[in-house]
Amino acid sequence: MKKILYLAVFGFCLGANAQSNDALTKHYEAYYKQMKAQGDVQGLINAITHLNVLKPSEARKDTLAYIYLKEGKFNQALNTIGAEQNSSDSEMALEVKAVALKSLGNMEGSIPFFKAIYDKNKNAQVAYELAELNLNLNKLTEAKKYIDLGLTNVKDNQGKSFYETQQPYKVSLKSAFYYLDALVQFNQNKEANKPAALLLLDKALAIEPQFNMALIAKNALSPQTQSTETKE
Repeated sequence: MKKILYLAVFGFCLGANAQSNDALTKHYEAYYKQMKAQGDVQGLINAITHLNVLKPSEARKDTLAYIYLKEGKFNQALNTIGAEQNSSDSEMALEVKAVALKSLGNMEGSIPFFKAIYDKNKNAQVAYELAELNLNLNKLTEAKKYIDLGLTNVKDNQGKSFYETQQPYKVSLKSAFYYLDALVQFNQNKEANKPAALLLLDKALAIEPQFNMALIAKNALSPQTQSTETKE
């Protein structure tokens, strides 16, 4: 009799707990919708965190990590979904890991995730990221590979933003590729490849005459500028 009574009480507790979880889940789902309507980012983070505790979901976890990423909370984003590469990673998870690692200065670690993204969609902007990362790591052959792939797939409406001036600006992505190609060419052989690098900078400036980074690079490599500096 005691055993039957115990089982009945246990079953009742399980049922009550399930009802409680369902009620909390509905509450936080409604709370999430309200926070989204109000544009309250911290409220969204709180709602998704509670929902993940109540009913774990990889898709919801990816969404939470993406919100952290957009808020510039790169460590929190990686703590949410991890920094290891998994075959089951969604495109959102790949983007979070790639951008968060790059933003935290782990260029080497971010490359496999950018590669996985590029392999999925062959996007020229991702090719630029890979070319730039490899250039910064002095992997010039890999950088040149992604420059060539990017120039093959680049579209006229794609742009690249630069932030070295007080006022950020955007240039044509094709122009940015020519600028990057010039840097790769120059770094491969700083004396022999200087004319080729200058020609590439001219191609970049023919598309974007006010491209500040290309102008700086051209002035630095220009024979006239260098001869003036020598005289001084």
